[in-house]
Order: sequence, then C-alpha cells, then structure tokens
Amino acid sequence: MGGAIALKMHLKEPQAWDGLILVAPMCKFTEDVKPPQLVLNALILMSTLLPEAKLFPKKDMRPLFYRDPNKRKLSYFDVISYDDQTRLKTAVELLNAASDIEMQINKIVIDPTVSKFLYDQATSQDKTLKLYPGGYHCILEGDTDENIFTALLGLMPTPLPSKVRVYLQNPVFIIVFQNSQNLCN
Repeated sequence: MGGAIALKMHLKEPQAWDGLILVAPMCKFTEDVKPPQLVLNALILMSTLLPEAKLFPKKDMRPLFYRDPNKRKLSYFDVISYDDQTRLKTAVELLNAASDIEMQINKIVIDPTVSKFLYDQATSQDKTLKLYPGGYHCILEGDTDENIFTALLGLMPTPLPSKVRVYLQNPVFIIVFQNSQNLCN
C-alpha cells in the first residue's frame, strides 16, 4: 500500500509536493476482496480491543505480483517486506486509508495501473494511464525493465524542477518531487 501512503501524505500537505508519480498504486479494495460489512464492523470493534492480534490468515501474494519466477524468488529476500499475518488495527487502517483516498480522489493527479476508477475520477487533465498487457502489480512486470524505466522517466516534467530527486537502480525506481518551500535538499 505504498501508493496509499504517498497519496495520504500528498493529501495531508498538498503544497509540499509539486507532483507525484505512482506505479501500480494499491489504493482501493474491490468489493470482492473486502469482507461483508457485518464482518468489517466486527473487525473494527475487535481492533480497538485487540489491535495487535494476528487473526488474518497469511496468504502468499507473490504469485499475483510477479510473473517472472526469478523476480518472485528474489522477493522472498526483500528485508523491507512484511511477511507475517496482518494485525487487526493495521487491516482496519488500510481499509480506512483506501476509503479516505476514494473520497478525496478528485484532488489527486495520478497514474493508476491497478484501478481504472482512480484514473477516471481524477479531475486533472495532466494524467496518464499506461497499462501493460499481462502486467502484474509489481513495478517491473509486464514489459522489459528498460521499457518500463523509459516510460516512467517520460512521465516526468521537462525541464526537471530543481528540487526533483530521481533514484533509479534496478529494480528500484523512486521519484520525489519537492516544492521549493520544502526544507529538504
């Protein structure tokens, strides 16, 4: 849910960022993934009483994220990926984040690849939808790494603002646009 975190940061302080490029943002849960409302209400109540309880079964999502078996194998060694059951309070906060983004979607300039809904609801004309046939959720699936990097760089404004930081190292691609009012250098 990195896309959701980035969008929530942007919505909280929209003047601090000149832009945001999202790749495969998971910011909305489809109805077939969400539990029924009665179960959601029970989870919300339980999360206040037992916030750290790990009551959700652990499911390996990597086959849904990576088509390339070699990239899938490498993902098991990713030290920053959480690899345990989701805690109740975390699950509730993820649902709340998605709901909050959905309500404020008209304020966001986005490049969605997971949910066309986000793209359709964004009011800005400065947006791009790039879907890779057979693409998976992870950034470097659906085309060659080089083609995806080239497409991502093509989304950036030219000339680049002075406060733009681009970190490009296979397989990591991070772009941070910071407003000149931001104190980061």
